Amino acid sequence: MAEHESPPEEQPPETVPEGNHGPLAGLVVLDLGRILAAPLLTQILGDLGATIIKIERPGNGDDTRQWGPPFVESTLRDGGLFSAYYLAVNRNKHSLAIDITTGKGRELVRRLAAASDIVVENHKVGGLARYGLAYEDLSKINPGLIYCSITGFGQNGPLASRPGYDAMIQAMGGIMSITGEPGGNPVKVGVAIADVMTGMYGAVAILAALNHRNNSGEGQYIDLSLFDCQLSWLVNEGMNWLIGGQIPRALGSAHPNIVPYQAFAAADGHFMLAVGNDSQFAAMCAAVGRPELANDERFATNAGRVENREILIPLLAAIFGRGKRDEWLAMLEEANVPCGPINSIPEALSCEQAKAREMVMSMRAGHVTSGPLDFLASPIRMSKTPVSYRKFPPAVGEDTFTVLNGMLGMSAGEIDALAGEGVISMPTGGHGPEEGGG
Repeated sequence: MAEHESPPEEQPPETVPEGNHGPLAGLVVLDLGRILAAPLLTQILGDLGATIIKIERPGNGDDTRQWGPPFVESTLRDGGLFSAYYLAVNRNKHSLAIDITTGKGRELVRRLAAASDIVVENHKVGGLARYGLAYEDLSKINPGLIYCSITGFGQNGPLASRPGYDAMIQAMGGIMSITGEPGGNPVKVGVAIADVMTGMYGAVAILAALNHRNNSGEGQYIDLSLFDCQLSWLVNEGMNWLIGGQIPRALGSAHPNIVPYQAFAAADGHFMLAVGNDSQFAAMCAAVGRPELANDERFATNAGRVENREILIPLLAAIFGRGKRDEWLAMLEEANVPCGPINSIPEALSCEQAKAREMVMSMRAGHVTSGPLDFLASPIRMSKTPVSYRKFPPAVGEDTFTVLNGMLGMSAGEIDALAGEGVISMPTGGHGPEEGGG
């Protein structure tokens, strides 16, 4: 392991190795998570200005670094891979490679927790307790700590001890039973939506806990389950069963409670029609040259259209099949009927609306050979405290020296001694990252 020099005396390290950016500036998050739900959660907090200290195991680091291709090459040795999957949810973070199976590694994590506001982890139930890093352990040294645990099934119940992965949660949580074409095989959502939504719920819960702490001074424990979150965002389909008693089924692109609200095939491609009320339905009928359909008692109200969807949808499909997609879209848009093309991901990210909203942004790092990389931007728009993109997703252990020196005040000798013992690791063979986005 290469020696690391201390920062020059005329430039002492900051208490927290990051500038003051965004509404959560000054908050320190200790990220003990990996894969998707926890890293997405902490990236949201990082975009909003919090300092994120990501703890990874020495060597390969976060599992998702190997989840590819595609990969991005790095000039750093021992810094791990940069898969597109990893890059998606790990910006604005500082990576420390610490072996928590060692006593000295655990002590470092405890010291970091004592100086943090929030801990996020997604180990199995009891996984961190055996290392003395559970909420009960860390809250004793930091009573104001907000500690969020993400597991597959929560801290209690007959399945609590089972690991949880997105695909199995989608299957067990009901969403796969209503996704796909009628009569077809079960289909999962195209992205790991159970993980994504759990990360979102986690960010909301942490912000609520922060408000409670601001009012009371108390920290608290947050028990978040992929399964619970999956059940919660069944939303209207869950309530359709609870109220109506009829088992929801897969409808393809169609909606269980609104008609017509689905994809239609034009002569040269598909488009999505999303008629949300009766006046929009009347406008659609006029636009396609069939105004009498809006006066038909079977179709005049949404409830009637839902009841008679098997009659109405074939009528509309025959109409739309005789024209070209873009012509239908132009006619419907002129009539203020909600509709849109079914874009590929490249089409969606390069359309004029995405450009106007700056939903693709660039970041660079000195140790990445390909130059600036494009990233999906945060959708959060705040007028006074906007999000910021301050730091390229780190290599494994990239910030180990900086954080231990700057946050814990450890000397270069102490840090190099821990590296020599294998308690921590730091990548070598490259220079530090350039921060910032554009």
